[in-house]
Amino acid sequence: MGYFFTSESVSEGHPDKVADQISDALLDAFLKVDPESKVACETLVTTGLVVLAGEVRTEGYVDVQEIARRVVNRIGYTKAEYMFDGNSCGVISTIHEQSPDIFQGVAGTKPEEQGAGDQGMMFGYACRDMDNYMPLPVELSHIILQELAAIRHAGRKMKYLRPDSKSQVTVEYDDDGKPLRIDTVVVSTQHDEFIKPADGSRKANAAAEKEMQATIRKDIEEVLLPRVVKQLPARVRKLFSDDMRLLVNPTGKFVIGGPHGDTGLTGRKIVVDTYGGRCPHGGGAFSGKDSSKVDRSAAYAARHVAKNMVAAGVADEVLVQVAYAIGVAEPVGLFVNTYGTCQLNGSDGKVITDSELASRVGKLFDLRPWAIIERFGLKKPIFEPTAVYGHFGREPYSREIEVCYPAEGSKMHKNNGGDCFTLNAEFFGWERLDMVDAIRKEFGVE
Repeated sequence: MGYFFTSESVSEGHPDKVADQISDALLDAFLKVDPESKVACETLVTTGLVVLAGEVRTEGYVDVQEIARRVVNRIGYTKAEYMFDGNSCGVISTIHEQSPDIFQGVAGTKPEEQGAGDQGMMFGYACRDMDNYMPLPVELSHIILQELAAIRHAGRKMKYLRPDSKSQVTVEYDDDGKPLRIDTVVVSTQHDEFIKPADGSRKANAAAEKEMQATIRKDIEEVLLPRVVKQLPARVRKLFSDDMRLLVNPTGKFVIGGPHGDTGLTGRKIVVDTYGGRCPHGGGAFSGKDSSKVDRSAAYAARHVAKNMVAAGVADEVLVQVAYAIGVAEPVGLFVNTYGTCQLNGSDGKVITDSELASRVGKLFDLRPWAIIERFGLKKPIFEPTAVYGHFGREPYSREIEVCYPAEGSKMHKNNGGDCFTLNAEFFGWERLDMVDAIRKEFGVE
């Protein structure tokens, strides 16, 4: 009989995502002046106001107000009529120093003994829906909004677009979990009031709204969706059919939006950030947290494990859970679920169980916080790009970044920074398929 599954995404201009991006921009700024910074930044955005809070332990100085304004302007909130813009909004900071009780649990006598920044469980997931091993509904939702943002920033078409938008995709699957077709696509986008009512009557307002909605729908169908479909693999393009339902701005009008329409907070879009609800979530947000917080770093590591397992041919679908105790380096638990899709035989001729997979995979991957941080270079300022359109499924890339702190072994004076130099930083390194050969060798996959 099959089933339907739905996931959503939100744009860079969604108020919660504005908050996430500011928090991660602050994290990057602190890491640029002190790679040992311990950061847990929270952001609130509302009409005309940005509030920064949280705990930071650093030897450097950051102009947090300048960082917040830069992010707001980059997103596109640059007009007073939005009731929230980077040049005129208020910015209040209540950031204070990290608790020494937390710090003593994180710091170890040796770097490799660094303890987890908190207790908790983190999940990683991968499947064969897409070429990047992400579930189709959430990946397609992200792509829709990435293309919509590209159109808005280019400014040549759909010139009425404003920064806030949401997407949602429902996919029909067969009994074996294979995508059959795209059932429903929802796109809601903030826009200028580009068609004015003839007069102040209710009828004239309704007519103007209807005309705007028709224009936006036409552009979604003729401008946006063809750009989305063009970049999809052929097998996914075939899932779009004439009976697909498209809902565009279902309420009719979406002029008031962004932080003026809804208050935004860091960490409220944890399902958008991960797998669209396709697997469990440990509950910990990512943005604004440095990598000593395993909420973030271990979730990246779990994705790396799951993705490499699927790519290696161990199973078609893999869920990995890793759990920690605060101040303890080694995970307290490692769980693997292949949903019955692993058909590999062990030395006894029987199908390898998920518990055996977990045991053997745990020996291949070092999941101590220090090892995760070293593997992916998580003390480098690489986090702002992760704060929108998902932390997973992105293509890894490297580029030079300028940092300003003393070379290793030299002394850093608080609030005085250090010499500036460039270093090579890898973004989305947890998406690398660099353990496939090792996994295949371990399990005898041809």
